Amino acid sequence: MVQENFTLAIEILGTIAFAMSGSFAAMQKRLDPFGVLIIAFITSVGGGTIRDLLLDVPVFWMHDMLICAVIIVSAVFSMIFKSIEKKFKVTMFLFDSFGLGLFTIIGIQKGMNADLHPLMCLTLGTITGCFGGISRDILLNRIPLIFRKEIYATACIVGGGIFLLLVKYTTLSFTFVQIFTILLIVAIRT
Repeated sequence: MVQENFTLAIEILGTIAFAMSGSFAAMQKRLDPFGVLIIAFITSVGGGTIRDLLLDVPVFWMHDMLICAVIIVSAVFSMIFKSIEKKFKVTMFLFDSFGLGLFTIIGIQKGMNADLHPLMCLTLGTITGCFGGISRDILLNRIPLIFRKEIYATACIVGGGIFLLLVKYTTLSFTFVQIFTILLIVAIRT
């Protein structure tokens, strides 16, 4: 039960991080509030939607109004925060990095729960972490981060691989491994 609650916390934090990242990116392009909300939503659920379609399971956000509410609240908070923080490029980068780490772990865990090969789990983690940002950047007419010189998918792959190794070959607590790997992905990304 504690592990399930912690995993839910990771999912909510990832949703907040990517919703804020998407909101800041949309505000940089001067989208109206509805546009900000749409980009926040797509950034938050894009990778998980593709993951769930590949796993042939119900798309998570269609059955979870909490996730939808978290996205809306995060986007509204971002628009309010915008009036305080004028230069949000660094802020967007930090939220994007944390979202990447959090969602990579969620995607890997979904693959593990489906008893998939570790390589497929790693692929699902990378898809979950990266594809919301790819969708965001395409909709905002930007070259996606994953295709630029920035470290993006590499952080997912390295961190996710270490996550899988630690889970399989150590006796460390699962929660510790989750936290360590999320922070590792953020560190690699930054």
